[in-house]
Amino acid sequence: MKVAFLGLGVMGFPMAGHVSRAGHEVCVYNRTRAKAELWLKSYKGSLADTPAEASAGADVVALCVGNDDDVRQVICGDAGVFEGIASGAVIVDHTTASAALARELATLCTAREIGFVDAPVSGGQAGAEGGALTVMAGGDTEAFDTALPVLEAYAKCVRLLGASGAGQLAKMVNQICIAGVVEGLSEALLFSQRAGLDTTAVIDVISQGAAQSWQMENRYKTMLAGEYEHGFAVDWMRKDLSIVLSESERMGLDLPVTQLVDDFYAEVQTMGGGRWDTSSLLARLESKHMGSNDEDKA
Repeated sequence: MKVAFLGLGVMGFPMAGHVSRAGHEVCVYNRTRAKAELWLKSYKGSLADTPAEASAGADVVALCVGNDDDVRQVICGDAGVFEGIASGAVIVDHTTASAALARELATLCTAREIGFVDAPVSGGQAGAEGGALTVMAGGDTEAFDTALPVLEAYAKCVRLLGASGAGQLAKMVNQICIAGVVEGLSEALLFSQRAGLDTTAVIDVISQGAAQSWQMENRYKTMLAGEYEHGFAVDWMRKDLSIVLSESERMGLDLPVTQLVDDFYAEVQTMGGGRWDTSSLLARLESKHMGSNDEDKA
């Protein structure tokens, strides 16, 4: 297939690479051209100077950018996707954005006889690099089926979950779960250390039971080491949680734990940790208890 991939950040760069390695003809676009040139040094493909140029003749146009405004600009703006894409093609938006935007774009695409799939991903930078992302999709079956060979190049799990917007709503569910789990793990690690336990041994035991989670398996060692310069950034998580909280307000729902964890992440940002991994909630807790119970920390 001929594929345009727009947005070569920490996620898009390896995702586009997997598409190329799968044998598809890939044309990339990035707002900073140097990043696209760097991509071409590692993968087979071509680059374009605008989203419209990249989208010309493409069967599938995939994008992974920052937020709702970025998505609108790339698709609907000057020299955007709509100025280059042909009818019958499919746009796949991997950006974590609002469900309202997904529905809006689906309507605009339908009027142009273009397919649209909202397809946010989970798995972080490691999942993107390893081609093991989870893709939560919304849209019609025909558009999804057209895009599936591309999605399978970088995903271990791809599921169509409903009409347009369903993918974004599913990603919100994902982020609600992660927020609570990371805070719980942070509190557990601090508690174990202050109790004088061999925390590594404790995690080895409880990870075999009901407490096990992806965060525990993949983050507890770096958390104990105070290493947060990796993974999914706090700034990004706060952007995602703002979408969750706005949607929950629209539905008349109160999500107290999600709101509380979002507030905690705001505190991490004030500590200078906006680019830290989301597991840095432990750093916040440690700063709150610094200097207390020193004899218990020995």
